[in-house]
Amino acid sequence: MKNLTAIVALMSVFTLAICFVVIGAVSVELKSALGIGNGEIGTLVLTLFLTACIVQLIIGPFVDKFGHKPIAITGFIICSLSMFLLGSAASFIIALVAAFLLGIGAMCVNTVGNTLMPVVLFSGRDPARASNFGNGFFGLGLIATPLIIAAFGLKYNNALFSIGACIILFLLFSLFASYPKVSTGFKFSMAIKLLGKMPVVVAALALICYISLESTMNTWIKSLMAELFENSGNSNFLAHAGFVLSLFGICMMLGRFISSAVKNLTKIGVNVIAASSLVSMLAIILLIITKSYVLAIVAIVIVGFSFAPIFPIIVGVTFARFETNLYGSIFGIIFSIGLLGGTFVPQYVGYLAKEKTIQQSLWIAVAMAGLLFVIALLMGRLNSKRA
Repeated sequence: MKNLTAIVALMSVFTLAICFVVIGAVSVELKSALGIGNGEIGTLVLTLFLTACIVQLIIGPFVDKFGHKPIAITGFIICSLSMFLLGSAASFIIALVAAFLLGIGAMCVNTVGNTLMPVVLFSGRDPARASNFGNGFFGLGLIATPLIIAAFGLKYNNALFSIGACIILFLLFSLFASYPKVSTGFKFSMAIKLLGKMPVVVAALALICYISLESTMNTWIKSLMAELFENSGNSNFLAHAGFVLSLFGICMMLGRFISSAVKNLTKIGVNVIAASSLVSMLAIILLIITKSYVLAIVAIVIVGFSFAPIFPIIVGVTFARFETNLYGSIFGIIFSIGLLGGTFVPQYVGYLAKEKTIQQSLWIAVAMAGLLFVIALLMGRLNSKRA
């Protein structure tokens, strides 16, 4: 049953990726079907992440108090329902409701996956390495979602229905898996005390930057590449733009699997975050200034590989400083605060894109990557101290 538990953890982060990328993956189709623009797509992403931000604060301590199983079951059910609702949406309001539900379901599977992986993978001895390997399946979700939607062509609703059906299959696994025992001494007041721990605060600030970067790429890569392909005279620009979004996911997946092969990654993790943030900043600048779709693809590949290890390492090095019975609460705090970046930055890019191109609106992402580098240096100073 332990193997089944690991499968549930991996399917959870795979489903999380679907939730985070699906609006961007169907953004062009939704604009056509619902008669909306980039601003409304940004609002859908804002709704998803703002809901997730609030829900995550609750879900984290719930896992520590009640265990993984009820949260996993709830998450898979709501995620599946969201896909069916988004696929059948005939108005922007219905799409907003779907985005709201996506936020709830995503945070359930998010907390289950990211708190189980450091415990069930690599015998719980290297949290950053385990988080990198497990989150490789997040990258797999980023790949699969755009490919499935592209395979269905203009019938994006059928693609979403198929994804919803797959998540129901994941639900069945969660029903029969065994999970770590709940700590009988856990109190919700313990989660509140964590807010005063500097490693938790710094990790939350780092995630504000990182999640804003990843969600911006997930939301706008397809639309950005569609603009570049169309300007180059590519008649099949929509499908090709979707493939580039999947390529971004491939790079994220491969980067995390490669990182998971590095032993004792928890010890050197902060240096990896600093280097990765600098590389991603330079790649995003290239993405902004280039007029060539070929160079844009190169930039996206670099961004994908540089992004890959950042989130798992932030989570892993933070977990390594605390007891496992607090993982849910810690993750709930840092991810909830981190979601503020994913809530507002992609929406702001969409707002700017009303007057400019998406490509010209990405300078805020450059700033966030630079800020992440500075925070990584601060994490390094804290790394030698005890929580």
